[in-house]
Formats: sequence, structure tokens, C-alpha cells
Amino acid sequence: MLLLKTRKDLISVLSSQSKGKGLGLVPTMGALHQGHMALVKRALEENDQVVVSIFVNPTQFNNAEDLKKYPKTIQADRALLGQISDEIIIFAPSIKEIYSTHVHSNSYDLDGLDRVMEGAFREGHFNGVGTIVEALLNLVKPDRAYFGEKDFQQLQIVRKLVENRHIPVEIIGCPIVREPSGLALSSRNTRLSKQLREEAAFIYKTLRMAKDKFGTESAQRVTEWVKSQFNERPQLTLEYIEITDEATLTPIQRKQKNKKYRAFVAVYAGEVRLIDNIALN
Repeated sequence: MLLLKTRKDLISVLSSQSKGKGLGLVPTMGALHQGHMALVKRALEENDQVVVSIFVNPTQFNNAEDLKKYPKTIQADRALLGQISDEIIIFAPSIKEIYSTHVHSNSYDLDGLDRVMEGAFREGHFNGVGTIVEALLNLVKPDRAYFGEKDFQQLQIVRKLVENRHIPVEIIGCPIVREPSGLALSSRNTRLSKQLREEAAFIYKTLRMAKDKFGTESAQRVTEWVKSQFNERPQLTLEYIEITDEATLTPIQRKQKNKKYRAFVAVYAGEVRLIDNIALN
């Protein structure tokens, strides 16, 4: 398994290899878990070569403390990837390697996808995401790039960015991987106490019940019901619940046939911020 830290080395290695059925990219910020492994496994199935990037991107954090606390576990990440394949290329650049002398985000027109939910609560977040994703896509030049549906808003934004920038890559969304309790796998879960981890399983339980209710009740009533459920959970603080059109991420006004809807939540379990979502139909 190769661990590369510079653009020059990555370009050199990739240019020396034939692509065959394709080159896959799995962008990550490290602290890898089985959710990431699901992306990597699919990438390995569909491509001859796979690059896994590990880079904690400073421009997508609007909270300096959150950036500081984000786990950095490169040796454990390398070992976990090695259990799957020794042919994976790990690209783990420094901040200077990506941003040179000036750390900044590009600005993107994303048709409003970035102004709701995470965008509304994390100013500048998606400009930071777009900046690093565009940089990686242009550097690696993969045939396919893999993203998890836990960050569904991010997935839709990456698709829009690729469309707008005319980047020749297929963006593939992969299903959410969950703990046995239903809690969506996240690198942030390692910061939860045992008690909070058990309590956080309530997030997905509530989303599943909301899905059931959505079959017979209005989006507004379902939204109010979700809020009431979290009001009874003092250890969990609901930041938002949104039910939106899956394609445009615009809040639903009235259900329409032949449209897909999805419910999104952001919840603080203690001081740890968690997000989750579920397809409603």
C-alpha cells in the first residue's frame, strides 16, 4: 500500500499505471470507520485502482474548536484500509500541499443547495467542501468518486459542482452504514460517551417513525411531531428538522406524486453535533 503526501508523487504514480476499468476516488477526512470502508469496497469492485484521500480540510469548518478536536488517526486508518486491500493508494497531503501559502475557499453558485440546512447553520461550509473536492477531482482525475448518503446534502452539492464545472467524473452515492442501534456511523461518534452513544440511537428511531407518519400526515405535522419528541430528550438538542424535495433540497410545501422526499436532522448529543437523514418515499 502506498502512502503519498505530495501532488508530485501522486501524479507520478497515477501516470505510470494503466486505468483498465477505471480509477476510483474516495475523499475522506480520516478517522475511518466501516462507513468509509463500504465506500472503499465499492470503489474496489468497480475500478482497477482506488485512491483514498485523507485530509482534514480547514476551510469547511466554521467552528475552530470543532476543527481542533477532529480526530487524526492516520496509522489506524492505514491499518484499516490494509485489511481490505494492499493495492489502495492513500493520499494524505499537508495543508500547505493543498492550499500553498494561502488557505481560502472558492465561491460557488450551487442553485441554492448550499443555503439550507447545513449551509444555513454552518456559514461557508460548502464553499470549503467544494474547494477541496474540486481540487481532488482535478488532481486525481478519477472516473468515479464515492460519497456517503449520510451527508446527502453534500452529495447533491458535489453533483451540482461537477455539472457546473464540467468535470468528467461519475459521482456515486452509497447508502448510510449504521451501528446496530441505528446510529449513523460517523467519525464524531468516537467523541460520544457510552451513555450519549446509546441515547443518540433515538435519532434514527425517530426518523423511521417520521417516515411512517409521512405516509398519512402532512410534512408540517410530521415536522412538529419530531420536534416534540426531541423536546422530551434533555440530552439531545435538535438544531433542525427539514423535510425537502430530494433533488432540489427545497422545503416541501405540499406533497406531489412522482417526487422523492427526504427528512434531514441535525442534533447535538451533549457537545457533539450529529446529522442524519432518511428517504421518505
